[in-house]
Amino acid sequence: MKKNKLEKGCEKMSADDKKLDQIIKTIEANDIKFLRLELADIHGLPKSMAVPLKNANDVEDIVNDGLLFDGSSVAGLASINDSDLLAKPDINTFSTIPWRPESKGTSRFICDIYTTEGTPYDGDPRGILKKTLEKAEKRGYQYNVGPEPEFFIIKKDENGNYVPADEAEYFDVEPLDQGTDIRREIVFGLEELGFDVEVSHHEVAAGQHEVDFKYADALKTADAVITFKEAVKAVANNLGVKATFMPKPFIGINGSGMHCNQSLFKDGENIFYDPNTETQVSQEALYFIGGLLKHAQALSAILSPTVNSYKRLVPGYEAPCYIAYGFKNRSTLLRIPASRGLGTRIECRSADPSCNPYLAFSALLEAGLDGMDNKLDPGEPTEENLFAFSEEEIAEKGISNLPTSLWEAYHALEEDDVIIGALGDKVFNQFYNIKRAEWDAYRIQVFDYERDEYLNV
Repeated sequence: MKKNKLEKGCEKMSADDKKLDQIIKTIEANDIKFLRLELADIHGLPKSMAVPLKNANDVEDIVNDGLLFDGSSVAGLASINDSDLLAKPDINTFSTIPWRPESKGTSRFICDIYTTEGTPYDGDPRGILKKTLEKAEKRGYQYNVGPEPEFFIIKKDENGNYVPADEAEYFDVEPLDQGTDIRREIVFGLEELGFDVEVSHHEVAAGQHEVDFKYADALKTADAVITFKEAVKAVANNLGVKATFMPKPFIGINGSGMHCNQSLFKDGENIFYDPNTETQVSQEALYFIGGLLKHAQALSAILSPTVNSYKRLVPGYEAPCYIAYGFKNRSTLLRIPASRGLGTRIECRSADPSCNPYLAFSALLEAGLDGMDNKLDPGEPTEENLFAFSEEEIAEKGISNLPTSLWEAYHALEEDDVIIGALGDKVFNQFYNIKRAEWDAYRIQVFDYERDEYLNV
């Protein structure tokens, strides 16, 4: 039976009770009239239901009972013959939404998805990551990720075509950088959402930007990536421009990546750091790298999940093409940046911001743990600029290529039991079928390039 406030006050309140009580007070104090329940589809795109709040105490019922919804209408979530699902708020994800009106404002929870019987739904991308993290936690590990999602600010030219909103380059300032005020508003909005923003700047390509936030455990970080993309798009729209996380919106300039910096902690210590080795990198870190290299081709389907992703993964634009690791080397798939101690980390450079972060982080962790379990030796690091070598020279070094298309990537995925296991059968089958359909839809298109090249054949 639901307890009234007096009864609750007479009992020792749990941590969640106290948190919920504080949330209700925040909603009352800020005149919040709508509560969004958010979840992610298989592509990592946020979906939401807005519940009008007649009374702030309605939140307690929503948190306890969840909200029934049609899972078959959310991409990749459920079949039409078994579509009733429950969205249940994670009480730790409450925040107000700064880009909505302050008067009669809006707050939100990120939700986990449950069956109507009350069990976690095995097709929930967020639930997939939680399950993988529980596996690591049983070994005493905390898996941290620090992502670097890049994006473009674009506008329409006089012909109605989208073009970069400025012609600035890396670290440029006004007047070349036209995005200073936009990034400023984005940072303020993110800070209101609880982000610890570390740095913002113009990126290499015209119209391209980066806002970095502090690393955290993988679940909190994945939630943050979803929120970050939503916030950037909303703030840009309010300022009269458009933000896109498309990996390669324009030919001839760099695309947008989402480098993922990973570390494993145990008892508060970063186990990737070992001050007693020549590189100060531990054997566990090297085995973790071995796992990432072994599964790199299958990982590509998850980390670079669109046909457009592979327009970015080409030589000459600072994006990785070859399955190798190094230290300061930015031409390899993986690198170990110069930071040591708590900052020791493995950077994966192939991921882009079109990926679903829940699935991406789960797959990366499973691949790394497989490397540690099986003591997979990554071999010697590569410290040469791989972009300076021909394909023949790359092959002579024994270095393999990343997939060059979504077709190659999803076929690599279907052969990799570890990465399939990271996704679970339901999500794997949904993801695989969607990617096959995406490739088929793409390959039958006829583009202007083809007409320009072949009409006179």
